[in-house]
Amino acid sequence: MSAFHFSAAIPDEGMFPLSELSRAGLKKAGLKISEKDIYNPGQVGLVDALVQVSGCTGSFVSSNGLIITNHHCAFSAVQLASTPEFNYLKNGFVANALEQEIQAKGLTIRITESYEDVSNEILQAVANVTDPVERINTINKKRAEIAARAEQQDPTIKAEVSEMFIGKSYVLFRYKTIEDVRLVYIPRQDIGEFGGETDNWVWPRHTGDFSFLRAYVAPDGSSAKYAKENVPYKPKKHLKVNPRGVSENDFVFILGYPGRTFRHRPAAYLEYQQQFLLPYTAALYEFQNEQMLLAGKDNVAMQLALATRIKRNANVLKNYRGKLKGLHNLGLVEEKRKEDQALAQFIESKPELRAQYGTLMSDIDQHYRTVFETAQKELWFNNMYSSLSLLRVASAINSFKNAILKQNGTDAQKEIFALNIEEVKRHLDGIYGSYNLAVDKAIGERMFGDAYDFTGANRIDFFGNRAFSSKEDAVAYLLTALEKSKLGDKEVLYNTILKDIQSLKNYTDDLLSIQKGLDAELSSFNEEQRRREGILSRLMADYIAVKEQYQAKRFIPDANSTLRLTFGNIKGYSPADATYMNPFTTVKGLIEKGNSGLSEFTYPESIKSAWLTKNFGAYAKKELNDVPVNILYNMDTTGGNSGSPIMNAHGELIGVNFDRAYDATINDFAWNENYSRSIGVDIRYVLWIADKIDNAQFILREMGI
Repeated sequence: MSAFHFSAAIPDEGMFPLSELSRAGLKKAGLKISEKDIYNPGQVGLVDALVQVSGCTGSFVSSNGLIITNHHCAFSAVQLASTPEFNYLKNGFVANALEQEIQAKGLTIRITESYEDVSNEILQAVANVTDPVERINTINKKRAEIAARAEQQDPTIKAEVSEMFIGKSYVLFRYKTIEDVRLVYIPRQDIGEFGGETDNWVWPRHTGDFSFLRAYVAPDGSSAKYAKENVPYKPKKHLKVNPRGVSENDFVFILGYPGRTFRHRPAAYLEYQQQFLLPYTAALYEFQNEQMLLAGKDNVAMQLALATRIKRNANVLKNYRGKLKGLHNLGLVEEKRKEDQALAQFIESKPELRAQYGTLMSDIDQHYRTVFETAQKELWFNNMYSSLSLLRVASAINSFKNAILKQNGTDAQKEIFALNIEEVKRHLDGIYGSYNLAVDKAIGERMFGDAYDFTGANRIDFFGNRAFSSKEDAVAYLLTALEKSKLGDKEVLYNTILKDIQSLKNYTDDLLSIQKGLDAELSSFNEEQRRREGILSRLMADYIAVKEQYQAKRFIPDANSTLRLTFGNIKGYSPADATYMNPFTTVKGLIEKGNSGLSEFTYPESIKSAWLTKNFGAYAKKELNDVPVNILYNMDTTGGNSGSPIMNAHGELIGVNFDRAYDATINDFAWNENYSRSIGVDIRYVLWIADKIDNAQFILREMGI
């Protein structure tokens, strides 16, 4: 791995790239091992035990490819493996032998192999480019070229160029990808999801949010799709589990793949979040979930089909409402506005900066005024396809048909059809997995009704071009199209429309027409979005450059799903006057919540029986006279850190990160010691559940407990 540096001498928070560990102050904070034991270029370190599990993090905990991550990270794979007869989502899953492990559909694993700074190569390519669309297209093209070159040099890896600072710095990451992932041990839903949405983003918490997976590769060690003959992957490093856990104020650190943060953005960006994106998305997702819950009310198969979508929506909408609360309570927009005003005065005070950046702040304001003008339209288009399953099906069919019609001659068209038909069906299978006509109609009615009322710059031309007489007429047109389209029945689609090339070319209906019309307008709007992206790329590069001069320091890059480290202490906090939240919860507290009678606080009777008889084994915390369930700490985490291993000062696993306190949902915009707290499941609870509740002692033996 090459050495590139983002100086962090005075960090306000800490999602440190690996190159910055020497600047993080880990030894002073309490780390007992060497920083090189964590990461040492060319040598094996703790980072080699880390994996990215789709959008989450996980870590190897045995030499035989065993991975620990969160229950919610494996949720979609468990849902896909479940049926009304074998409901692993509700009842859990325990594989006592390798041959009993089942495919974790949809999950892949990435392991960071190396990285290098490629900023100069990319920025040189746009040094003389002034057109914003050309600039962003050139940057994206160059990023793709560099990644392709790296994969050509080493066909065993997947490469990706990540933007560390918008328009300013770029890093090439090389990853080993593992495609065969299997379910090993999943706790039952009333453990892994205890508290449900009531407790989501809340402390005190009592959720056993853990699961165990295993990575498999071909017999020769290469990455391979799921196959019986595949063998468990042998990682370079796996974490040692410390069953003694931690105590209050102990030093801890996390390695993981945090998703996205937006801390180096101007006030106008936060204003956009507060005024448009957060409230719109939260309200839409709440409505979608109401419709999906209604659809699955008396149908277990439909409940399972919609479970992942409902869970993801619920997680996002509660997070967004937490962000809105934080933005209002902290006055963050106004605080950022004052920072931007001070930055403008700093630029104005220095002739050399005024010459280079004199219009920077006004240009940023103008950019966001343009964004605000079409915010409704942008958010509607951004959610259109994700909201309506059949519209995505229509998009796939229209795209496939267009690709065929572009070919010259019948033979060429037949070849394209034959080469792609199975891939098209696989794509469609994923959509139909969570499709319900009643849900599509209810959401479509709302979205079309909203869009019909848009005016000015937000006006959707599709509605004017169709000359609908009223909103009701527009909505009725969509609902009828959804009801009558043959796309609503997967078997009919596969056996008639997709049975051969001529059937596909001949088929048309109103839903395909609606999708085609909306997509044409979306394509035009996307061109404008790319122009804006190009402008923002240049503005943010200048914004960071001058801000670093103003504050006389360089910043840690915002999170971007690349490997980072954060550290802190096991620590409670005071979210409100006259309150203090202790950093440990216990089985006793779990049982007390169960006494409420609420369905989300149901738990296995075996937990109460074991607790009443004090059958704690070696997993109790002496000071609590109980098994600790969840822990609280002041580390800097965000989405993507789910499943991250929590390690003690000796680099031993003592817990698994899975959430933040409600006040810390604002972390994506600003981190603060007073309110930023993250939540993990204590390893002692994981071990106790596996040993005393689920009889999964094989897991303990494999981890060396």
